[in-house]
Amino acid sequence: MDRRMQDEISLTALECSQRIGLSVRALRLYEQHGLISPLRTAKRWRLYGSREIARLNEILALKALGLSLSSIAKIPCGHPVDLTRTLALQHSALEEARSRAEQGLRVIEKLQQKLASGASASIDDLMKLAKHTNMTEPLKDTVAWRRYEQMRPREEISIDPVIYDTYVGAYELEEGPFCIVSRRDSRLFYRIVGQTDIEIFPETETQFFMKPLPVQITFIRALDGSVHGLIHHQDGFEQKAIRVNSERIKAEEEALKLRVSQKIAVQDSKSILLRVISEHARGEPDFDGMTPPLAQLAREQREFIKGEMDRAGPLKSLLFLGVSQEGADIYNAHFENANMEWGFALASSGKLAMLYLRPTP
Repeated sequence: MDRRMQDEISLTALECSQRIGLSVRALRLYEQHGLISPLRTAKRWRLYGSREIARLNEILALKALGLSLSSIAKIPCGHPVDLTRTLALQHSALEEARSRAEQGLRVIEKLQQKLASGASASIDDLMKLAKHTNMTEPLKDTVAWRRYEQMRPREEISIDPVIYDTYVGAYELEEGPFCIVSRRDSRLFYRIVGQTDIEIFPETETQFFMKPLPVQITFIRALDGSVHGLIHHQDGFEQKAIRVNSERIKAEEEALKLRVSQKIAVQDSKSILLRVISEHARGEPDFDGMTPPLAQLAREQREFIKGEMDRAGPLKSLLFLGVSQEGADIYNAHFENANMEWGFALASSGKLAMLYLRPTP
């Protein structure tokens, strides 16, 4: 039987439930919530084809992310299903859950050892325990849902380019860098200071999206019609930005150009990176010292980075190389068994806003 014929096969509700592992009642429940719309025969029997099975996979994956049926129902059942995207989200959510569980277990084990030695638990110990016991931080119905929503296909609409003039200007992201919105003829562009312009396209008069990246920008209008801020949507997070004087942006860009050209590291740069490398080598990154988007990515990649650090061995030397166009301090890190390039950047709050590593020859 060829693949095309397989795709055209339709299953009854009973066959579908038996092969997928769902009850017929669950299938009916999904239908009642508007999550799925099976085909019907002339006698009104429900049939499930490849499109419906793909949709069921999507629903199950989103349920595994922790989303409620009411949240999933916000996605129209007729929209194209992207299983690759769905599975990637499910994978990251499970990695996140595992990371949080392992971190919580380490906190518990350390406290158990302390109590076994005859010492008493401090307030700090109890606060850490409470924090990691509360495993229902806003991942399930916020980060996971937002990330999925941000990655969905979007459609460009036509609006009056005159509206673009109200958006042009400088903005400052919370715990982040400055960003700039500019117009060229009938096109609108967005960029973070130090990065290149990326065109953004309207899906409503205030909501825009990038085509090469799953990033959206929502402009915030006051009652008088003025635009006083925006929201940057990316990686399951929503960062607000307030409108600022363009002169501040010019000063920021000049300062960055100076740092890049003269290779000026941030204050205590080497000490900061040494601490960060040590934390990752122990498998205990300081997530509280990172901006929320970076902390989320660090949690998802913690096991991978720990594995790379274990293979690399002890750190032998750290050499400052310069500053990237985005403002990251770049270092060559020589380990016993490997060489790596590490880069990091700080937010205005002093928290890590960017962190990366990659092997070098």
